[in-house]
Amino acid sequence: MTDTEAYHELCGYTLTHGGAAFIHQHVVDAFAAQSATEHGKPIGVTFALVGLYLHFEKGFTGRQVQLAHMKMGRRKRTWPTFVLPRERGTITARDVMKAPEGPERERAIDEWCASVWKAFVQNRQTVVDLLKEYEIV
Repeated sequence: MTDTEAYHELCGYTLTHGGAAFIHQHVVDAFAAQSATEHGKPIGVTFALVGLYLHFEKGFTGRQVQLAHMKMGRRKRTWPTFVLPRERGTITARDVMKAPEGPERERAIDEWCASVWKAFVQNRQTVVDLLKEYEIV
């Protein structure tokens, strides 16, 4: 199974997962950051890193991250350029899918997010400055 195939299976799992936390958002953000290329749209990396920061450092739920993304998306702008590290984290969607459904898989999603955020941490100040501009944190 490729990372992309595992991501799609994980999306199926998280989209049918009930609850107000909306853990699907964390999966989308981790995969978007981990698979970003220099040819991708800057908004994709921006929203992914914002989501990972808000979740991992500020404790936001997926629903809260989604609302932050909506607030940011209301205004047209040029999005910042981020450094894309060579290594994007030690955990992948394939690793997450190996965890049994339920609390263990949810923990694996959080560990994946933390792993990806740690790989991108050199971009932290750009994310923080952007969120201050939008008065999100």
